[in-house]
Amino acid sequence: MRTGLARVMASDRGTAALEFVTAGLILLVPTVYLVVALASIQGAELAAAGAARQAARVFVQAQSEADASDESSAAVAFALADFGLPADAATVEVHCAPRPDACLTRLGTVTIAVQVRAPLPLVPDVLDLRRDASVTVQATSTNRVSRLWGAG
Repeated sequence: MRTGLARVMASDRGTAALEFVTAGLILLVPTVYLVVALASIQGAELAAAGAARQAARVFVQAQSEADASDESSAAVAFALADFGLPADAATVEVHCAPRPDACLTRLGTVTIAVQVRAPLPLVPDVLDLRRDASVTVQATSTNRVSRLWGAG
């Protein structure tokens, strides 16, 4: 015959709430982290696309190659700042056709590629892990130089 205390101890009453909380935390925490990480990557992707598009537009409308370089760098920094990313988080490459040495050629095309490293959230700065725990996203944009460039 069981005593009252042994009967209470042997019962399963009250364990469902504990199991629900435990299983909920095991499933909820990784899901929330995944959503936050994907939001960070999506933000970096949108920043790279906006930066590439604006930099290409500004580049082909500049008065000189020096102005084009400076203005496109400012456009990239501004686009990244809109998404809370520092200007040094991106690398920019400029490719010109048909003449790679002269980008602002009438009816030439300018392609700008912007690579942005999206840091994963909650990664500590210890041992430079933040640099390695990031996802690189890239966007490109191509614009044509006006056929009337330099005519004014």
